[in-house]
Amino acid sequence: MDAILIPILVAVIVVIFLVATSVRIVPQARRYNIERFGRYRRTLQPGLNLVVPVADRVNTKLDVREQVYSSDPRPVITEDNLVVNIDTVLYYQITDPRSAAYEVADYLQAIDQLTVTTLRNVIGSMDLEETLTSREEINTRLRTVLDDATGKWGIRVNRVEIKAIDPPNTIKEAMEKQMRAERDKRAAILHAEGERQAKILTAEGTKQKDILEAQGTQQAMILRADGEAKAVERVFQAVHRNNADPKILAYKYLETLPHLAKSENNTFWVIPGELTEAVRSVSSAFGDRSTMGLPKNVQSEGPGSDDAASDETADDTGTPEIEPGPKITAAAAADEVAKQAAAAVNNAKAEAEAARTTAAPGRGKPSTD
Repeated sequence: MDAILIPILVAVIVVIFLVATSVRIVPQARRYNIERFGRYRRTLQPGLNLVVPVADRVNTKLDVREQVYSSDPRPVITEDNLVVNIDTVLYYQITDPRSAAYEVADYLQAIDQLTVTTLRNVIGSMDLEETLTSREEINTRLRTVLDDATGKWGIRVNRVEIKAIDPPNTIKEAMEKQMRAERDKRAAILHAEGERQAKILTAEGTKQKDILEAQGTQQAMILRADGEAKAVERVFQAVHRNNADPKILAYKYLETLPHLAKSENNTFWVIPGELTEAVRSVSSAFGDRSTMGLPKNVQSEGPGSDDAASDETADDTGTPEIEPGPKITAAAAADEVAKQAAAAVNNAKAEAEAARTTAAPGRGKPSTD
């Protein structure tokens, strides 16, 4: 019994071993290279695969997904003899597992060295400023060279990126100073442009303000002059249309006369020759010349008087001379004349109102009764 069980157990163990060694399960996105007696046989695809036990064995297991490889900083000399450290990031994918396993011993090291040499050739033809501003061009040239070289290795380089470019510390300090100077320059230019625009706008505003104020003043003066002209014209027409009494004109003359000497700068005032005639006209309206109260030197007798003093003191222009007396200002003299004429003016108000009524439109001459 035992002699029979032992061979059966041995046979079962052998069968289990053969089954275990002949079945290979490959995960998704993986590839297994199979060698038979040391020679490449085939590449197993994902899923369940059968191999010959003992004769076939798995040589390499490869991941066919896109992978990322980051290299260490490598010193590179630019065209202007500056040493910069450059880090690169490589995105690659295995497209042929057999070539990746048998065409190159270590494809990662081969890619890294090829990247360094290609990068030195590319950067060596650029200066530092061009290197810092031409990353896209460097990436494109690196990808083209690496993709051509790694194609026979069964690897496709999808993308190459420069992660960092580190110039020397002295160059960094100089670049920082240059950047600071450029920013200060732009700030000064912007500030100057702002002040220029502000001054231009202020000048334009002042110009428009002055123009508008001048136009407003001009219009106001024109309107004021038109109003005064119309008023004078209307008064002139009213006087001539209504045939105003000369006594009214003499009264208005005496009423306006004191304003001629009210200026603060007047130190001398000449009494017009028409004053005596105007006073005489107003006085004659009341029939009483003795109430005028005019000073002796400005009173005048009527035509045909026997007093020769008035004729001797009058000059050729008809302006009576004032006898020497206390020195007074022109304003005081005018006020004195106005006061002396006030009595006659107050007594003439009733007669003046009657005369104005007589001069009004639609009214006839005053009755002689």
